[in-house]
Amino acid sequence: MKISVITATYNSEANVATAMESLTSQTYPQIETVVIDGGSTDNTISVVKQNFKKNLKIISERDRGIYDALNKGINNASGHIIGFVHSDDLLASSTILSDIAKIFDEENIDGVYGDLQYVDKEDTSKIIRYWKSQPFASDLLGKGWMPAHPTLFLRKEVYEKHGLFNLDYRIAADYDFMLRIFQDTTLKFKYLPKVITKMRVGGASNRSLKNIKLKSAEDFRALKSNGIKNPYLALAWKNLSKLEQFFVKH
Repeated sequence: MKISVITATYNSEANVATAMESLTSQTYPQIETVVIDGGSTDNTISVVKQNFKKNLKIISERDRGIYDALNKGINNASGHIIGFVHSDDLLASSTILSDIAKIFDEENIDGVYGDLQYVDKEDTSKIIRYWKSQPFASDLLGKGWMPAHPTLFLRKEVYEKHGLFNLDYRIAADYDFMLRIFQDTTLKFKYLPKVITKMRVGGASNRSLKNIKLKSAEDFRALKSNGIKNPYLALAWKNLSKLEQFFVKH
């Protein structure tokens, strides 16, 4: 069972090596890496190539942003399972893809997700926030719940059924997509109670007050367009639930 891991890059030479090393260190043998580069002018592509000798696809051209890049990655992925490792992120352990593949192999599952650690930009062993997830239940969506998107691995058929990321969203297309798939009662999801991904702090959605306001506005639009009841309440719960992430460390 091949796993395709998509990485979107743009002038990412400072951190992309860590992301790539977390992939090359995996014990699982059947990994395809798909790098979608936005036309970097630094050494990003060279750094990527230094880490891979096989099973690497690179597309480097201008795009319409992160979600356009991820859509290109999905369209060019040949794996049975698709996941993401963003250029500032890294997989938490060398066995995590083997753990994920085992669940897909042994259970009738469409998607697997787990926990995420926000880590210091320079010292990735320093935990800033801990996004601990939980087993899925349909009523959680109305409480603003969602798994951490970078930890979500899906069968390719899920994208074939539900489509790609909606480029009308600048920051919340992943939330919109997850609301679509988690409302599909024919799909089955499994929570893996392990840290799958480490994410450096300073992502697009929380980089500035302007982006935080945009994220909330787009989250509300996604809740409303996907038919979630009481979207104002769901958005409030979604934002409040993040507070505990600063106190939970494991």
